[in-house]
Amino acid sequence: MLPALTLTLPQAMHTQLHRHLFCGDGRESAAIVLCSRVPRPRRRLLAKHVILVPNAACKRRASDQITWPGEYLEQAIDLAESGELTMILIHSHPGNQLDFSPVDDLSDRMVLPSLFQAVDTFHGTAIMVPDGTVRARLYDKSMERETVDLVSVAGDDLRYWWGDAPRNGTRARPIAFTSAMTDELHRLTAVVIGVSGTGSPVAEQLGRLGFGRIILIDPDRVEKRNLNRILNSTLQDVGDEIFKVNMFAAAIARYREADVAYPVPASLSTREAVLAASQADVIFCCTDTVEARYLADLICGTFLIPLFDVGVVIPTKQIDGRAQIIEAYGRVDYVQPGGASLLDRGVYTPASLEAEYLKGAAPGALRDRIDAGYLPGANEEAPAVISLNMRAASICLSEFINRAYPFGEPNCGYARVSFTVGAREQDYDSEDSFHKKATMPIAQGDAEPLLGLPSLKAPRVRKPK
Repeated sequence: MLPALTLTLPQAMHTQLHRHLFCGDGRESAAIVLCSRVPRPRRRLLAKHVILVPNAACKRRASDQITWPGEYLEQAIDLAESGELTMILIHSHPGNQLDFSPVDDLSDRMVLPSLFQAVDTFHGTAIMVPDGTVRARLYDKSMERETVDLVSVAGDDLRYWWGDAPRNGTRARPIAFTSAMTDELHRLTAVVIGVSGTGSPVAEQLGRLGFGRIILIDPDRVEKRNLNRILNSTLQDVGDEIFKVNMFAAAIARYREADVAYPVPASLSTREAVLAASQADVIFCCTDTVEARYLADLICGTFLIPLFDVGVVIPTKQIDGRAQIIEAYGRVDYVQPGGASLLDRGVYTPASLEAEYLKGAAPGALRDRIDAGYLPGANEEAPAVISLNMRAASICLSEFINRAYPFGEPNCGYARVSFTVGAREQDYDSEDSFHKKATMPIAQGDAEPLLGLPSLKAPRVRKPK
């Protein structure tokens, strides 16, 4: 069953919280996390700000309880009011008790009503134990509470902590490639942006691995020239002029339940597609356009969704009047929210964004800009062969599994995996090897306009006269 209520923290914030909450003296510490949210229908909280309550300011700190001054709640309320943010009061349990105590229950009844008087939305509390596991619960203003089904951290590793997991004993993660992994994937939602050469084998793997929901985004219909590289496509689909996403959703339904795949036959630049993508737990970007990669970058940061971006290219050049292949190249980039973006990594640039726009809107102007030396020529990818696409797609899903169910080498060293077919090489780049310079929005959530782009603002609703 898909989780009804979730909370996601970026890795940097989770690390900051862990260091503060477990300072080494064996006593409880506290902090306040302020959260935005993704658009409906999903109820997913996004950790946006954190206020650390200084240990020295606390009136009482013991191994099983803490009392801290109200001035830090006032700071949180000031921040929360401007964006109607949810406030979550979090404290440590140094004794490793992954459950709320009677003291915690009493504290909630005493403190939380003041939060509802200031900001009329849901608020909650959370606990963290020494290994970093977080458990949370949310209250409405009548003080009815519900458990947060999933707390996740999108960092070098993808960490998932389920609200229905055992309170005591071992809290081991499922092992990769086992039925326990499949059971957990049944509870997660993936989005695939671009269901074509690399996107179709990625989507096929997601369906076979057992993801509970697979959102497919692509505006194009199946064409005859696609049949050599889009899995499950047929001549009948070409004749029927079916959308790629509808074709692939039907294919997944033939071996999974009918409601697993959700097709969105629209460009990622539309509000419909962005809203659909916001509902996912993980993004697989398999597009061949610069704009879509830019938007995927924004979605990753805005909604705290980890991003796997796949690219393949077969560059050619003219030698003695004949086109010859220089190399066949593929790469998979993993982007964690708040980390080095695709823009930071040079996957696209402001110049390539402009070039792509001009190519569609004003091709003559593009030619003039290139001739004048203002813009580099836009890269043109030769049609990829299915073997290259399949290899890139396999690496992509392997990278996801490595991070969600870690084994082997630490994942921090593999922010990018690239390979060449001609030279038979495979290279790796760490997160630290990329200089983070671009400013991407973090945890903006459902703030309008979506992604900060005026083109995605909500349509005006006309009131009846």
